[in-house]
Amino acid sequence: MKTLWQHCHVATMAQGTYSIIEDAAIVTSGAHIEWIGPRGALPAGHYPHVEDLAGAWVTPGLIDCHTHAVFGGNRSGEFEQRLQGVSYAEIAAQGGGIASTVRATRAASEDELFASARKRLHSLLRDGVTTVEIKSGYGLDLANERKILRVIRRLGEQLPATVRSTCLAAHALAPEYAGRADAYIEHICAEMLPALAAEGLVDAVDAFCEYLAFSPAQVERVFIAAQKLGLPVKLHAEQLSSLHGSSLAARYQALSADHLEFMTEADAAAMATSGTVAVLLPGAFYFLRETQLPPMDALRKHGVKIAIASDLNPGTSPALSLRLMLNMACTCFRMTPEEALAGATLHAAKALGLEHSHGSLEVGKVADFVAWQIDRPADLAYWLGGDLEKRVVRHGADVTL
Repeated sequence: MKTLWQHCHVATMAQGTYSIIEDAAIVTSGAHIEWIGPRGALPAGHYPHVEDLAGAWVTPGLIDCHTHAVFGGNRSGEFEQRLQGVSYAEIAAQGGGIASTVRATRAASEDELFASARKRLHSLLRDGVTTVEIKSGYGLDLANERKILRVIRRLGEQLPATVRSTCLAAHALAPEYAGRADAYIEHICAEMLPALAAEGLVDAVDAFCEYLAFSPAQVERVFIAAQKLGLPVKLHAEQLSSLHGSSLAARYQALSADHLEFMTEADAAAMATSGTVAVLLPGAFYFLRETQLPPMDALRKHGVKIAIASDLNPGTSPALSLRLMLNMACTCFRMTPEEALAGATLHAAKALGLEHSHGSLEVGKVADFVAWQIDRPADLAYWLGGDLEKRVVRHGADVTL
């Protein structure tokens, strides 16, 4: 059905800037945008359905391009430990951290994981998110990674959102492989990835390149295996130390390298050359009380596209609002509201390989947008929490949650 949406202002986010159209109109045909521009230039014709957006500011639907939303258990106790001075690395060495979530996730049924993840995602969607990426990585064996990825696919089928599925089997060393990291990597490459890809459960492959996880050489083996299966790669890199994982990601034309607090200017230059997106995760930075800022000047200097995501996970960023992350990106990382909004729309779409169909309001792209009752686009990064009055449209139809 063709619909005319009018009485609004639009921040299209084309080219990663506000690209504002005052007194705008949008024509959608089915799930896509057929025309967008000033209302005075609207082509003459019959529009069988007309929607009044009541003077709202319209932006693309928000995109959360890095989450770990499917997991069992709760780690609020570790939050208390960290506030008492115990480090993330010390908690991991005690059997906490990712290992504790792995135990709880393995013990949970598929239905239990689906129910808990659905509640978390409901909060993100109510905040204006229309596209979300979810990683596995709390199973660490074939059966449980499959279970998580099946839940992710099920969420995509049942929720009014586009859901991308990323296999993060190389998230931490599986307990069965203690002291045998290379053997676990071989298991991922030779058995897990081929089986999960053959079942259609994987859109991309990720890994954690860090001194308490996997080395660049081990990660490279995962990347090679993924590329043989025709799967794009992503990487957790430079969160706690500088191993130049982001440069490794760039060599393999990764969709994104994420965290990046300890990346160097040479890493930024490599990412710019490859087109790899820098996904910054201010929730984890804030929650862990980090002090090492990502090298914003280097990223800007070399023209690296910067995305912002929630990193929703039980241990280091239990964030249920992507819009709050926009504020944190501005206050913690000194980004502008315009940069932050681009980071949760067009650049986030690129980090998922969806930039040709999502992330900005342009002819031919999907009609995913939010009509916000705000004074200006900067309000999205200005207000802390709360539920801003809005109307969410996905694929040309109103979303009801």
